[in-house]
Amino acid sequence: MARDFSVGVLGLSRGIHQFDFQLGNDFFEKYGQEVIGKGDFEAHVSLDKSETFIEADFKIKGNALLICDRSLDEFNHPISISKQVVFKYGEEEKEVSEEIIIITHDQQKIDVGQLMYEFIVLEIPIKKLHPRFQLEPEDDTEGKVIYSSSTTPEEEMIDPRWEMLKKLK
Repeated sequence: MARDFSVGVLGLSRGIHQFDFQLGNDFFEKYGQEVIGKGDFEAHVSLDKSETFIEADFKIKGNALLICDRSLDEFNHPISISKQVVFKYGEEEKEVSEEIIIITHDQQKIDVGQLMYEFIVLEIPIKKLHPRFQLEPEDDTEGKVIYSSSTTPEEEMIDPRWEMLKKLK
């Protein structure tokens, strides 16, 4: 059974509350394995509850097990994250921005697991290269269009008779 990464906020008193989580393979099985299949992280979440909002500080540190795009070798990618999210009380639940989320006064729990997963995924590089390839120079032609001649294929295929008619204009 997958662990619950929610924090009960309805019964929390005002003040600062600390929560620690171990994020392993079961965490990624629960929230998604599209970007990261495996990893090992320690997360520390600090909730500062007041009458009108809850300020959440996230400190996440660990390694994501990634697969190199070039060699298909697995490698550990170190990640260290420090983020802050404010949960404000309002009439209906909605996400105002990346840092501000509206929750209702009677909301029982906050799923901090989903937020931690999103924070980790955003730290994964688009191009996953094993550390042994990091020092190699980039290929300058990658992703660029290179033209071989100044004439387009349409210009090359014009019938010479049409070319003579153009001169008559």
